[in-house]
Amino acid sequence: MQPTLIVSLAFATALPAFGDAPKLPGVGATLQAAVTQNEIAGAVTVVVTQDKTLHLESTGHADLATRRPMTPDTLFWIASMTKPVTGVAILMLQDEGKLNVADPVAKYLPEFAHLKTPSGKPANLTLTQILTHTSGLGEAGGDAARQAKTLADLVPLWLAAPMQFEPGAIWQYCQSGINAAGRIVEVVSGMTFDTFLQQRVFDPLGMSNTTFYPTAEQRARLVTAYAKNRNSGTLGPVPPRPEFGPRDRPPQGNGGLYSTAPDYARFCQMLLNGGSLEGRRYLSTAALKLLSTPQTGDLPTGFFQNDTYGNRGLNYGWGIGTCVLRTPHEGVAEMLSPGSYGHGGAWGTQAWIDPVKGVAYVLMVQRSNFPNSDASDVRREFQKAAASALAQGNVRP
Repeated sequence: MQPTLIVSLAFATALPAFGDAPKLPGVGATLQAAVTQNEIAGAVTVVVTQDKTLHLESTGHADLATRRPMTPDTLFWIASMTKPVTGVAILMLQDEGKLNVADPVAKYLPEFAHLKTPSGKPANLTLTQILTHTSGLGEAGGDAARQAKTLADLVPLWLAAPMQFEPGAIWQYCQSGINAAGRIVEVVSGMTFDTFLQQRVFDPLGMSNTTFYPTAEQRARLVTAYAKNRNSGTLGPVPPRPEFGPRDRPPQGNGGLYSTAPDYARFCQMLLNGGSLEGRRYLSTAALKLLSTPQTGDLPTGFFQNDTYGNRGLNYGWGIGTCVLRTPHEGVAEMLSPGSYGHGGAWGTQAWIDPVKGVAYVLMVQRSNFPNSDASDVRREFQKAAASALAQGNVRP
């Protein structure tokens, strides 16, 4: 059943141009407060339904030194918001009958056939395990990882690293597993991972500013990242992460993408529509269910598993490349419905899809040292302001 969404006429207009974009009352003021408090230099926020943009607004600056304003086409490193895109790529190939997430990784990457667990048993990792952070696979690091040019170069490095735990025993965030999934896309499709996503996802969705390798023109629109000084409270610039962006680096599915807020909102709209958008289907209903519902059983998961964040591990599960909210809790999840899903990025970017209410929230900022970007006050206050505005505009489930 499709979610029912009743929106006041003030919000129900299509988005003709950035300058004419609709704005939810209160959101801009909320983000401006975060700018004033030196939490962030600026932000771009978007709220969409299945077929409409309800809100698109830019606040603050993309670069403080030059006073370059934040604009809707400002480019961000979206980091781990790449992971749901990797999950979609795998599930597109499953829809075509070319793989199955229950398959052993070794079926596509034969080198994995000899991988042993910490107890000495054959690991027999599955695609589901590497995509849900339950594989125990070791991480690649050091000079060899920094010198890797392709995803294939990284495979022996993952296998050389000691496994961290018995597969399926616990949830532990794992970058190498997601990148292994990207390599499987290459093996199965016969394309490099970046080419597959460009041809099968970004070009069809009109995501013209989403890429592993920004052009010179796109780099001119790249936001400056900042860290907040703990003593002075001021924001200082942070250099880009060198392992992401250059053409001689692998297209890493764990966190290599750059994007804009409107681009990523298109991706969210496709998911809100059950895997299709504007007459084109990207995922089947069955594939979308794997992406958006927990595949991790009763394991506690996610980034709220300690006293500081309320020990909320059981509130979350993990889908194929996504974090899934089982039970809302106070703070950043209190305005979301059960079954909402999405992912954040290391430098504060966030995108959360609420299929019950039929809306998605996209937040683009670039702050490198949030204590926990998923639990940031900026994310909470943005979603809270947007949800409040929508409620006052007669939006209901």
